[in-house]
Amino acid sequence: MTPRIVHGDLLDQPAQVLVNAWNRNIIPWWLLLPQGVSGAIRRRAGCAPFRELGRMGPIPLGGAVLTGAGRLPCKALIHVAGISLWWRASEASIGQSVHSAMRLVNEHGFASVAFPLIGASTGGFGAEGSLRVMLSAFKDIESAAEVTIVRYPD
Repeated sequence: MTPRIVHGDLLDQPAQVLVNAWNRNIIPWWLLLPQGVSGAIRRRAGCAPFRELGRMGPIPLGGAVLTGAGRLPCKALIHVAGISLWWRASEASIGQSVHSAMRLVNEHGFASVAFPLIGASTGGFGAEGSLRVMLSAFKDIESAAEVTIVRYPD
């Protein structure tokens, strides 16, 4: 599968489900200063998705969980644990996050999904490195869903 790559705001994409580049979900979300994708989601969606996420407990590195979308117009959010407890992403954590998110997309029959660059900023992997790993991961995935990777403008 080859995703479409666009420049813009993840939250403005017309996808049924959006992916949140999250963490292992061990530190309560309300103790963290929301930044990047998570901060934007928190501001526009409200706290409901994060309260739901908090009740789910720890997420394995590279894992993914599904929550409601709060005030966003999409159907759901998929939160991926793309960074370690040391706030760092790796090729393995990014690639597994893509696979875990797409497993949920396929299981729930979503027709479209939009991803940010996982681990690119807070995870320290950089935009080009993250994009390279994500595109490689998508080569192994079969799905009927339309997939978009959204690069936030520099």
